[in-house]
Amino acid sequence: MRGFEAPGNGGLTHVIDKGLGPRTWEDVLETSGDYIDIVKLGWGTAFVTPNLKRKLEVLRDKPVVIGGTFFEAVLVQGKLDEYKTWLRELGLTHVEISDGVIDLPRERKLDLIEDFARDFTVLSEVGSKDSEAVFAPYQWVEWIKGELEAGAWKVITEGREGGTAGIYRPTGEMRTGLVDEIVHEIPLDSLLFEAPTKTSQAWFIKQFGPGVNLGNIAPDEVIPLETLRRGLRGDTLKEVLLGGDRAPAA
Repeated sequence: MRGFEAPGNGGLTHVIDKGLGPRTWEDVLETSGDYIDIVKLGWGTAFVTPNLKRKLEVLRDKPVVIGGTFFEAVLVQGKLDEYKTWLRELGLTHVEISDGVIDLPRERKLDLIEDFARDFTVLSEVGSKDSEAVFAPYQWVEWIKGELEAGAWKVITEGREGGTAGIYRPTGEMRTGLVDEIVHEIPLDSLLFEAPTKTSQAWFIKQFGPGVNLGNIAPDEVIPLETLRRGLRGDTLKEVLLGGDRAPAA
């Protein structure tokens, strides 16, 4: 619309796919493709998707990464070399390395990140998928720094696809003190926060600005998230378009 401005931003939008088909993705990309930066095929869905190559062909212009849980399954079966070969055959350039389920010694995880970073762009993930597992903020900071130094491109803060673990309490409430401590010590651009709900997305944008990197976004929530980033939704209009000031009374 002529004269109206709602500036864009540089924040990454990382979308989680739970098994959509190629034709559905064609529709998603037609409407939301400009706002999608990376697509994650959740946990082990890629392995059981019969038309995976057709789906990846539709997504050819987007970086695609297979969920870290599948990496953990591959690791415990001792199939890392086969996994690398499979990723190359699929034409994938990104990989997620996590230890949200299995017990993986820190040094071993750092070695794996360093190894995969030689051939792939690594997104590592910190935090447990067990909603009852709670770690001190200093541990999160130490782990994130170590994984970035080992070669991770971005470090994902665990939240699960429902926002009930890691940086969230089992109720879905944000562990705000933990997030603030992480951001105080780690460059914001190096982090990717899993934020599957509108409430969490709005909180991150209000707290850190529209350029914050957000992940585990549902495909049908990409456009709504973009409106949050641009201040075109009541949740963030004040903070994004009005600099935090209330709109003047009519």
